[in-house]
Amino acid sequence: MKKNDQWNLSYLAIAFIVMGLMQVFFVERQAVQPLPYSQFLQLLNEQKVSDLQIDKDRISGKLQEPIDGRDRFSTVRVDPTLATELSQSGVGFTGVNENTFMSSLLGWLLPFMLIMVFWHFLFRGIADKQGLGGLMNVGKSRARIFVERDTGVTFADVAGIDEAKAELVEIVSFLKDKARYARLGAHIPKGTLLVGPPGTGKTLVAKAIAGEAGVPFFSISGSEFVEMFVGVGAARVRDLFEQARQASPCIIFIDELDALGKMRGVGVLGGNDEKEQTLNQLLAELDGFDPREGVVLLAATNRPEVLDPALLRAGRFDRQILIDRPDRRGREAILKVHLKKITVEPGLDGARIAEITTGFTGADLANLVNEAAIVATRRGADAVNLNDFTAAVERLIAGLERKSNLLDPDERRVVAYHEMGHALAASSLPAMDPVHKVSIVPRAIGSLGYTLQRPTEDHFLISCQTLKDRIVVLMAGRAAEDLVYGQISTGAADDLGRATDIARQLITRFGMSPELGQSVLEKQTPTYLGDRMATMGEKDYSEQTAREIDLGIRALLDEAYQRAKALLQSRRADLDEGARLLLEKETLTPEEFAPLMPFKPAPALPPP
Repeated sequence: MKKNDQWNLSYLAIAFIVMGLMQVFFVERQAVQPLPYSQFLQLLNEQKVSDLQIDKDRISGKLQEPIDGRDRFSTVRVDPTLATELSQSGVGFTGVNENTFMSSLLGWLLPFMLIMVFWHFLFRGIADKQGLGGLMNVGKSRARIFVERDTGVTFADVAGIDEAKAELVEIVSFLKDKARYARLGAHIPKGTLLVGPPGTGKTLVAKAIAGEAGVPFFSISGSEFVEMFVGVGAARVRDLFEQARQASPCIIFIDELDALGKMRGVGVLGGNDEKEQTLNQLLAELDGFDPREGVVLLAATNRPEVLDPALLRAGRFDRQILIDRPDRRGREAILKVHLKKITVEPGLDGARIAEITTGFTGADLANLVNEAAIVATRRGADAVNLNDFTAAVERLIAGLERKSNLLDPDERRVVAYHEMGHALAASSLPAMDPVHKVSIVPRAIGSLGYTLQRPTEDHFLISCQTLKDRIVVLMAGRAAEDLVYGQISTGAADDLGRATDIARQLITRFGMSPELGQSVLEKQTPTYLGDRMATMGEKDYSEQTAREIDLGIRALLDEAYQRAKALLQSRRADLDEGARLLLEKETLTPEEFAPLMPFKPAPALPPP
């Protein structure tokens, strides 16, 4: 209901109240015979009145002989002294009461009007902020409509997802030329689900489709369907699809679909009844609308594993498009889009930036470009260069530097040997990612130093030996402390946790333990929001197997620790020199300290 209609209802209610008050007033006036005061005195002397009711300004009562068919009377009092003189003169007289009709009416209406105004401007404002809305609007869809010029996004603004873009071009073609697909009886899938990690551009892709097709774009979050009132979510689903049918061809985009379409009946106490009703209505609407009408339904989620199976079956969301983290070429294409928005030095190599940003999503890269521009602004530069991007990567990965956090000289020396142990171990093992930088400057994440390794290529398979080498690099920090000082500190707590996790997955998840064989002992469901902890699930193996797992993890860690100590012992001179330079400069790169260069095995000698 529109705002004007709500005010019209308010005016109508006020009019009914006024009419009711006036009716009561006039009915009361018509049922009572008004008398002049002189006539009342005469009837009083003749004892023809009874049941007198006397107030400050008026006298009313009952007539013994009705006048004009009325047995009740009312008269306005006159001052007694003046009334006596007028009676002696024989002149007829009556009192005139002050007209209080308007004041009485305002006394009734003014509080009511103040309450209405207070409710409209205060309660309605609070309700809108809390998501309640007006009672007349509670079942209406809150989908925001963007026309083509409002989205401002086309496929030119989307990069790094060429395969997904090819799939989505079909949707645009269908919206622009439905007759081409209808010629052979084909129709676009009813629902297309965009899945992928956060920040990969699912919402951006949906807006790009609307911008390319030039059709209305209904955008709504899954959580906006569910309210505190039962049945509201289902009503909003019906209203959304009704609006879409009237505006076809158009696109409906439901972001964070998992808030609405979570699996039903999960948990000990079952699901939320209101959410289930909303989901049931969405399923019914998906079955009821004809895709040939020109309504395309898009949805996005980063938790596809929690969606109800009925929502993903054929005929509903029957097409899923993965929008994953971009590879190196994809990151380079995304950077080209974002680098146009800032001033960069001529000849800046975007490929070099893409190499040091492995694992970054599109949102991460946009944030990186902005951080690099901020770094360049702080140093007063006229353009952003590669060093600014390197500093921005360190800021995003390791956190903000805390140079004001001064360490004790002995502690700084321990941290220097610890970090140099990590760096030398990483540079000595050929399968490890190259060392980018070593620093003993404390960071905001709580570390007293860090060794930054950045892969230059994307890896999709990891060998057993590579996993064991990663454990060696993690254990090398503590091994360096033990080798130099003959004792260990708490600085390796985070390293030990990560090393233990790798060892556990190597045995229980990847089946790489000779003692336990190829079996997967702790299943993990990978999600886009991080792996679920295997220890949270129920173990379906014996206590003997659990003991073997614990012994296997311990053996892997002990082996890695001994390998790390032996490796650092063979490079003791590099360890001491690297720690000395770290204490002097606080930060080292492979260009400044050659032993940090990646390990290159000697070429094999030709057979004799």
